[in-house]
Amino acid sequence: MRDKATSFDIAHRAGVSQSTVSRALRNSPLVNKETRDKIQAIATELNYKVDKNASNLRRQHSLTLALLLFEDPTSDDSLINPFFLSMLGSITKASTKAGYDLLVSFQNLSDDWQSEFEDSNKADGLILLGYGDYTDYRDKLTKLEEQGTHFVRWGAHDADHPGVSIGCDNVQGGFDVTQHLLNMQRRKFAFIGDAGSQAPEFEERYLGHCQALKEAGIAVDNTMQFDAISTEQSGYQGVQKLIDSGNSFDALFCASDLIALGALRCLREKGLRIPEDVAIAGFDNIPISSFANPALTTVHQNTKLAGEILVQSLLKLISGEEVSHYLMPVDLVVRQSCGAKT
Repeated sequence: MRDKATSFDIAHRAGVSQSTVSRALRNSPLVNKETRDKIQAIATELNYKVDKNASNLRRQHSLTLALLLFEDPTSDDSLINPFFLSMLGSITKASTKAGYDLLVSFQNLSDDWQSEFEDSNKADGLILLGYGDYTDYRDKLTKLEEQGTHFVRWGAHDADHPGVSIGCDNVQGGFDVTQHLLNMQRRKFAFIGDAGSQAPEFEERYLGHCQALKEAGIAVDNTMQFDAISTEQSGYQGVQKLIDSGNSFDALFCASDLIALGALRCLREKGLRIPEDVAIAGFDNIPISSFANPALTTVHQNTKLAGEILVQSLLKLISGEEVSHYLMPVDLVVRQSCGAKT
């Protein structure tokens, strides 16, 4: 026996072929449990370690996934939307469970990130996370699709968006928030957040908001929608414009929790009481939303499930399987900012 055991040594000891050993060490269901357990026990006894580089070279796979996080404007130097931090943990765990390493790469939307990963064998596929103006990177997604790169992305889906998308039901979330505020006897609504096609997730939330108003017999006033990107500062400025407009309002739906946190600050500085004068709600259920004063009513997106589905969908694409877009359900989280008892 050599000093360093090989898969052939294990095969000889177990009385099976070397290919069966390889499958068993990958926990392949093609090998029955009894044989898998026997082979894995022998591998442990011989202190056998898989040579990942050699194995990957034979299969022409890197066994690595690349997670591309695109920079967001933030109030600190992280440039990462806090909504994605919990999803990052879920993606890491799901990748590890599948036997893949995860390469996390921070990207600027202006970089040539679309040509750096799968073609150079750095990764077998890409997961794309990051809000922003969709028009800034649409051409790059189209390029990824044309060159046959395996990729999935978090976000809204429509016919103009290349690639497979995993996202939440933003329309339903916007509807649920607005309906709840209506049930709290609020009737004069404002919406803070971009509602154009360049921000498809915010646009869907606004559409759900408008749908709920129409079903309640309340006319949608487009002058009560004010643009804002997902930052506290932008939320603050959006509410400032709303107040400066002179229009009265008793309910404020913000397209993200970060926008809502900035809106809370502006409302307090203007002497408005929350929720007595204005009921407010956000979207995302980031951790800090429960510590706001008052605690923020919001829409919860299951980031654990999202990370798992992103990884599972990408692995299916890599394996040549057909993958469909996936829309996750959302949950309304009621807290004190809307005036309801939790």
